[in-house]
Amino acid sequence: MHEIFESIHSIVQQTIMISGFVLYMMLILEYINVRSKGKWSQPIKKSGFVQIGIANTIGIIPGCVGIFTIVSLFTHNIIKFPALLSGSIATMGDEAFVMLTMIPTTTFKLGGILLIIAFAVGGFFQLFFKNKFAFTANETHFHHHEHDDCLCFNRKSVIAQLKNISFHRALLITVLVMIVLFQLFGGHGHEHGEHSEAIWENLFFVIASIFSIAIVITVPEHFLVEHLWGHILKKHFLKIFLWTLISLSLITLIMNYWNIESWVQENTYFMLLLALLVGIIPISGPHILFITLFASGSIPFSILLANTIVQEGHGGLPLMADAKKSFVIMKFIKIIIALIIGLIGIYYRW
Repeated sequence: MHEIFESIHSIVQQTIMISGFVLYMMLILEYINVRSKGKWSQPIKKSGFVQIGIANTIGIIPGCVGIFTIVSLFTHNIIKFPALLSGSIATMGDEAFVMLTMIPTTTFKLGGILLIIAFAVGGFFQLFFKNKFAFTANETHFHHHEHDDCLCFNRKSVIAQLKNISFHRALLITVLVMIVLFQLFGGHGHEHGEHSEAIWENLFFVIASIFSIAIVITVPEHFLVEHLWGHILKKHFLKIFLWTLISLSLITLIMNYWNIESWVQENTYFMLLLALLVGIIPISGPHILFITLFASGSIPFSILLANTIVQEGHGGLPLMADAKKSFVIMKFIKIIIALIIGLIGIYYRW
């Protein structure tokens, strides 16, 4: 009974830690994106290779902001297909926040490899297929609204907002504070000399929480409701929380009752196929399964890499809606690339 309680506590603690950090970073990036009004497009039309460089720079930004921007630029004919393909390979979606929490060193390694692959693939298609798959659309996917001129540090407004605090603002502040308190005092489960890692993890949390709470306190009500509440909390955070909880619960159950390491060693090619199939799903969440498997030592790095190449977080949804042919072609190319790299990785055992 004690072991079951410990397992449940560990799952809940890790879920809150991971999804909480995701929430902090999403709030910060949404704030930056809206304050800048997403003005990425001016320098992008200069050349195909400039487009690829900018798309990869935007794509590597953790979360959905980067890939949403890339898709919107593509559907507005500001960038071409090679840049779209390249940027979608570079992106790790919302899972990047999860990886930064669970496997920070591997995240930077993975990001570097993705950028190399993205530049190589983008450059190849720019040289040989630069005029293919052109598409133009009129609908925008930037998350901006007509009232997005945000006077976020107006002292009088901030004081008035706190005096007459709304339900949304009060609840968001409470959630953010509870997450950081649980992280600091809820127990970490670090073992085998991981105390220093826990210190850095807590420091990361405190800094991110300070910025996040400051944003929630100071932004106008419109910004709070439309972006932080409606976009981040309702559309992304709950899904990430549930997928993380399900994935961790599933992995814990499997690890307790099934020798998964032995099974994966004998069925590595099946796991690679599963990683490619799950990667097709155009949302963030399901891919967390492979992050938790890798973090537990159950799958090799090559399978995590293959899954990450194929997926692009939530960015596939607006692309699938506006440019179905481009979505299918992009996914097909990424599957071929991921399959080749995955097979090479399995062969050389990395």
